[in-house]
Amino acid sequence: MTSPLQEFRLEPATFADLKGWEDDDPSSLFRAMKDCRDHIRTVKPYRTGAAGLTSADLLTLLDIAEGVEPRNGSEARAFFEEHCQPFFIRRDGGANGFVTAFYEPEIEVSAVPDETFCHPFYRRPADLIDLDDTNRPAELDPSYMFGRLQGDAISAYPDRGEIDRGYLDGKGLEIAWAKSKVDVFFVHVQGAARLRYPDGRLGRITYAAKAGHPFSAVGRLLIERGLLDRATISMQTIRDWLYGHPEQVDEVLWHNRSYIFFREADVSDPALGPIAAAKVPLVAGRSLAVDRQIHTFGFPFFIRSESLTHLDAGKPFARLMLALDTGSAIVGPARGDIFTGSGYDAGELAGTVRNDADFYIFIPKAAAQRFG
Repeated sequence: MTSPLQEFRLEPATFADLKGWEDDDPSSLFRAMKDCRDHIRTVKPYRTGAAGLTSADLLTLLDIAEGVEPRNGSEARAFFEEHCQPFFIRRDGGANGFVTAFYEPEIEVSAVPDETFCHPFYRRPADLIDLDDTNRPAELDPSYMFGRLQGDAISAYPDRGEIDRGYLDGKGLEIAWAKSKVDVFFVHVQGAARLRYPDGRLGRITYAAKAGHPFSAVGRLLIERGLLDRATISMQTIRDWLYGHPEQVDEVLWHNRSYIFFREADVSDPALGPIAAAKVPLVAGRSLAVDRQIHTFGFPFFIRSESLTHLDAGKPFARLMLALDTGSAIVGPARGDIFTGSGYDAGELAGTVRNDADFYIFIPKAAAQRFG
């Protein structure tokens, strides 16, 4: 099977092949599955990825799940065993799959700027437009999904450096101001945040759009310069390095030209995760960001990683998850980003996840016939 980015194939598997499946409890996925069904039926279907699975394929599973409320892990597993066929995602060349993790930070902000709170989170600008094959200028790479409209001309949108230097000043797009440019940057990387205001009020921002430029990992830059060790790099070590070298922050952060715009979102139920790309709330420990050019949102993935043990009290990670988000750095058929939850502790869990993993996708049985 050919994707826009990589060659891979889907190999039929059995549930007995899924090491750790017999101990998993995917009961918490059923609410998210119902949310996905509601979105597909009442808003619009999810875009079909290059793997060829459609929202119509998914609905055959979601419609059955609508009336199911498993009482335990055994009943939840039995549902998927009855209605799905697992397929191993085999990358050509035999390369392993790979997982990282993300979370929803909680950050102190102010509704008005001052000398302390002076780094803004921006709403989507009016001159930022969606791009597709019908309007994308020839000089822009097909990966550019956003651009700038000036009159009748479409071009690349200003990048992180240009925006930080004032491109959006005076446009009234600020949602809130944070204390640190580094904190703002890491919220961009995560794609959402809870905002804690001085009066105790809790707000939330989530992804609305991006400037369009490709994501460039600042961690890789720091490794290439010999400033951090590849073997020990993590979100925490990158953050510590940036805090310790304020005179180099702009140069390093501007290496990542990608820039994220936000919208304010509901946080009336703190137990619910942020609403991400699939337009449903994320489920801590059960939501996966995938490459949306390849995979279609809402499908279940079983992820197994022998080396990832700190998320499950020393046991290898083995969980069924739903594809509910995406990200600029999530590229490839067996590449995923695990949502660990909200707040500081979730960030500590997420920051050190960089592990090889096996990826299985669960395909409803009617659609599975197309794949062997």
